[in-house]
Amino acid sequence: MNFSNRWEVVNFIAEKKIVAIIRAQSSTSLLKVVQALKEGGIECIEVTMTTPGALKTLEEVRNKMEGVLFGAGTVLDPETARLCILSGAQFLVTPSLNFATIEMAHRYDVPIIPGAMTPSEILNAWEKGAEVVKVFPASSLGPQYIKELKGPFPHIKLCPTGGINLDNLHSFLQAGATCVGVGGSLVKSQLIQEEKWEELTNLARAFQKAACGE
Repeated sequence: MNFSNRWEVVNFIAEKKIVAIIRAQSSTSLLKVVQALKEGGIECIEVTMTTPGALKTLEEVRNKMEGVLFGAGTVLDPETARLCILSGAQFLVTPSLNFATIEMAHRYDVPIIPGAMTPSEILNAWEKGAEVVKVFPASSLGPQYIKELKGPFPHIKLCPTGGINLDNLHSFLQAGATCVGVGGSLVKSQLIQEEKWEELTNLARAFQKAACGE
């Protein structure tokens, strides 16, 4: 899946609503996970840099899998950001706010979703050019926090992450979130270990329906 500029990537994420966060142990495992999620309608994938051999894994799977948007998560510094982009990452996600990392992403015309929690951090991220701001940890703050943030910041795209599940996903979107980052409640380690790909696909479908309010 190719895009001509970073705003097309942002629009795709906003349209799809869900970014699946994956910590896979190998490229083979990641490929199977991504395939299962894609069949369930999840097409935005974040591969965390805490994954062993993450850069090589990202590059291998990116070259083999069509029709999926791949990003790199847990990007802590500009050096890692550059390596992720050169390995095929189409967007970057960080757990905290690092201005140099934002600058590096934009040097390559790649969108970045930096992590922030307070109103000041969120505004600073946006002023530095972040296309979307990751509100983390979302479960501790709740959908109401997103709704309150959208009062003074209606123009800032927010992506709550951390503790998003089937029960609260739609509430976060209704509160004004552009999209959500979903980890363990969707990409369950037990399903991956036991290679229950059909169950993972069904779970992905359930999350898609929840995003639509069904």
